[in-house]
Amino acid sequence: MALSLSTIKPTKGTTKKRVRVGRGNSSGSGNYSGKGMKGQKSRSGVSGLKRLGMKKQLLQTPKVRGFKSKKPKNQAVDIKNINKYFKDGETVNAVSLVKYNLIKSDKLPVKILGKGKLKIKDLKFEGVIFSGSVRDQLKLDKK
Repeated sequence: MALSLSTIKPTKGTTKKRVRVGRGNSSGSGNYSGKGMKGQKSRSGVSGLKRLGMKKQLLQTPKVRGFKSKKPKNQAVDIKNINKYFKDGETVNAVSLVKYNLIKSDKLPVKILGKGKLKIKDLKFEGVIFSGSVRDQLKLDKK
């Protein structure tokens, strides 16, 4: 007999059929289905924790609140630093900012903030995000 996915079977004694509870009186575990008569614990929708007396313990344990975003934070660069390190006609991108040690990684997003006035002309920006004040400054320079 050839071995294939359709012929693989678990070895004898490794699997056990689960007991199907509550399938009629003749099944042996019907009628009340092993839960006894009446009461809160016999009804559906009662948590097992409440039944085991763990609810109070669960409420007392400290939990970590909030969530941590998987979206990376922007690396901030001020315009005054761009004035300091860049010259006319240069391109400002993540690689050039790493070269001047203004940001740590060229993989994370970069945002340029408007602390100060942009004094350099003909700067080219590639792959960076601008704050509102910087965007206004760049529009004024282009007019």
